[in-house]
Amino acid sequence: MLRIFLFLTPFFCFLFPGTVFTQVKLLQSGPMVGYSEMSEVLVWVQTTEAANVRIEYAIKGKRMRPLSTMTVMTHRDQAFVAKLIADQLEPGHTYVYQLFINGIAVELPYPTEFQSQSLWQWREDPPAFSMAVGSCTYINEPEVDRPGDPYGLDMGIFGSITEKSPDAMLWLGDNIYLREVDWFTRTGILHRYTHMRSQPALQPLLANIHHYAIWDDHDYGPNDSDRTFIHKDKTRDAFELFWGNPTTGLPGKAGITSYFQWADLDFFLMDNRTFRSPNNCQTCKPSLLGEDQLNWLIESLTTSNAPFKIVAIGGQVLNPAARFENYANRHAPERTELLRRIEEEGIKGVIFISGDRHHTELSRLTFDSGIDVYDWTVSPLTSTPVTKNEHEGNTLRMGGTYVNEQNFGILDVSGPRHERALTMSVFDKDGKLLWKRKVFQAK
Repeated sequence: MLRIFLFLTPFFCFLFPGTVFTQVKLLQSGPMVGYSEMSEVLVWVQTTEAANVRIEYAIKGKRMRPLSTMTVMTHRDQAFVAKLIADQLEPGHTYVYQLFINGIAVELPYPTEFQSQSLWQWREDPPAFSMAVGSCTYINEPEVDRPGDPYGLDMGIFGSITEKSPDAMLWLGDNIYLREVDWFTRTGILHRYTHMRSQPALQPLLANIHHYAIWDDHDYGPNDSDRTFIHKDKTRDAFELFWGNPTTGLPGKAGITSYFQWADLDFFLMDNRTFRSPNNCQTCKPSLLGEDQLNWLIESLTTSNAPFKIVAIGGQVLNPAARFENYANRHAPERTELLRRIEEEGIKGVIFISGDRHHTELSRLTFDSGIDVYDWTVSPLTSTPVTKNEHEGNTLRMGGTYVNEQNFGILDVSGPRHERALTMSVFDKDGKLLWKRKVFQAK
């Protein structure tokens, strides 16, 4: 997809003296800001053909000589994607950045900024921050979509998210929808990612907010796919190529499991597909996360000092209704083990964040010890909502939290250390608040 902009900004002329601005003719999609740490940030970009790319960056509002990443050459066999590492950062700053393709500056009609995380430990209270969450992003392509009404809806929701100015966004799976024409070839898989990532409505959101992701079945393979999918190596490679997580998979293991920290919260990015037993296999031991991944999660939760421990997973964990691909349906024994071990370890502050269901709701389970565990399901972003799930039997759903329209969530964390509060807010596609709930750090 060709996107052409012409935009001149006196600020950048001052910041990058002698820069010659040019039309955006080699930029396919991005730039997208990936992970953020105290000393480095990843910036992702995709070109339309082989090209040399780099970014220059400087602390916002500070008069300084721009810093630069290494120059990276994009190649066809990697979908013309480059991952650029800004590795000369100081903690706790906002940076403006400029993309260069073949040595020529590319100017865009929206800001391009990223931030380095703060060094707050042993010095001050952890910073407040906000993070957008959402799942189920279907982007229409009529030539290969099923006949009938379009399944993908208004993409204006991405502008509504951008207007909220979160620090980061966590994509909760079904971030693309692989079609029948895509499933079995690397060509098809890379096309689907490129088609989604190139949408103009997405570009301002990608360029200024740090992005992390997990997957669900439609990023991984066919609908309801499991560990038997023969091309999961191809979809894993594409996931790693197109997202900017700090890692992909546990050491020595397959899959896309990862982890990151933002301020004082720990985020565990789970893989609910690579190790999943087939839904209809009667002689298989039920497995969704698999033994190794489940053990890693429990052990990591026990070592975490975070006031809230965010576990991102493609499908619902707490909902006891044995429907569709809820954890309670066909994989209930492993769900029981997971929750039992959280209870027996006395782990406080666990909040599952899930997608998949094409509706939004907040569920809460209270153990006999008084410890609460939450499951915040946020869906869909642009896919068609499902309107038949309200009465499916989720006895753990908190009143007033069911939503069956396009929506997204914002997670806000604030307060002094040891007295942190986490607010979950849900907004419709136009950015109107639908509901909010606050959870306080357990003592």
